[in-house]
Amino acid sequence: MPKSKEKVSFNRVFWPLYLLNGFQSIAYGAIIVLVVPLALIIWPNDSADIHALEMGILYTTLSWSSSFAGLLFGRLIDKYSRKKIIIVISIFRGISMFLLGFAVYGGEVNTWWYFFIFIALFGFFAGGSWPAINSLSNDVVAQDRRSRFFGVYQIILNTTNIIGWLIATLLVQNGFWREFFWGIGASILLGGLIFAIQNEEPKRGAQQEELYHVLQDDSIEYDFQINREMMRKTMLSKTNSVALIEGIFTCILMSSLNFLILIYIQNPPYNLAPFSIGVFMVVFGLTGGLVGQIFLSRISDKIAVKDPVKRLPIIVISIIGGLVTFALFFFIPWVPLTKEQGKNILFIMTIPTMWVMGALFFTSRSIFSLYIVNQSPVIQQINLPEAQGQIVSWNQFLEQFGRGIGPLLCGGLLLFTGTNYKITVVVVILCIIPGVILWLLAIKWFPKDRTQIKTILKERAELLKSRK
Repeated sequence: MPKSKEKVSFNRVFWPLYLLNGFQSIAYGAIIVLVVPLALIIWPNDSADIHALEMGILYTTLSWSSSFAGLLFGRLIDKYSRKKIIIVISIFRGISMFLLGFAVYGGEVNTWWYFFIFIALFGFFAGGSWPAINSLSNDVVAQDRRSRFFGVYQIILNTTNIIGWLIATLLVQNGFWREFFWGIGASILLGGLIFAIQNEEPKRGAQQEELYHVLQDDSIEYDFQINREMMRKTMLSKTNSVALIEGIFTCILMSSLNFLILIYIQNPPYNLAPFSIGVFMVVFGLTGGLVGQIFLSRISDKIAVKDPVKRLPIIVISIIGGLVTFALFFFIPWVPLTKEQGKNILFIMTIPTMWVMGALFFTSRSIFSLYIVNQSPVIQQINLPEAQGQIVSWNQFLEQFGRGIGPLLCGGLLLFTGTNYKITVVVVILCIIPGVILWLLAIKWFPKDRTQIKTILKERAELLKSRK
């Protein structure tokens, strides 16, 4: 791999994007963690009913609107300027958050529909963010640094996500929910402006080893477009199919557990206040994520530098270890708390059980962070430069579809079982099995799919040289 690639600091290039997506992550995290407080804003006179199904629909809308929109954005990202697309995304996401601050308090069904519309809008334009990041990083970040890049990017998202939980829960708990939505909406718009001023559009294919030298010539552009034949040959490869199908099962499980745990610990008899949960996430979840995304991502890059197929068993370990440890939250007894005790962070931290839960959460976040920092480099290596946006949008579509199924599944199961969390968790945990089997099968298929892409790119490099 050419040494000149190492001179490019991806953090120096991407810091405006980190800032923008950090603000968007604060907003996304707030919508998730405020599942109970938002229900009280919508139905303040009906506090005995947690409205699990209605709030599950909002959560599902956030995921599914992003899922379907991603299919449109993926195609646009592979054909047009990714910078311009990201700017448009930031405008609509910022406006949708800002307008949530004008919702009518206690409007019940009408207020619920108001939240539904703008959460759907926010989610729709979220559909282009992840495909754009993958496409841009494929042209900026050297292949032997991909896990580190995705590790840094996930640190930004997870840190801001948890900061969002803290800010949102603190403000909402004290009655300033309108100010939160106004502030985060304006921040997203500001982040979009900074990105528009600071960032340039990179040349497609610039970090592909087979194309690197020929694309050093400013007069040569990688202008290939995906067609049906090449799509069938590459994007529908066996390893791609595994990544696409597996994402459904893993995300059903992950979104289910997130949704369940928030309802489980915020309602009687445990009564943890949203802000207390945010502090818990910072102390245990953020540190666990940092371990995985800084140290374990570097280890992943070192393990995979000579043999990229080794990323696949790492993914299997991350899925099993990360999600099973999270599921254990429901099988270790929590200490019942009054609502006042649930707000007292110092008192909560004196409870031994909370430290056991913290250790579980730390372990879960550390191990599961390996999933993203290895899955994305795998997908990048088995797809052409002109297909990076589309393949990620396909993957995102199915993952978000799975995330959307999770809350609906849990809401229905909780109603059916009479709010029995343990039975519900046992049902959703079974979703892990198909994903693990598929990734184990992909260990055999990945080398052939990767070789196919390298062969195509070598042929195209020769064709580009002939155009001089």
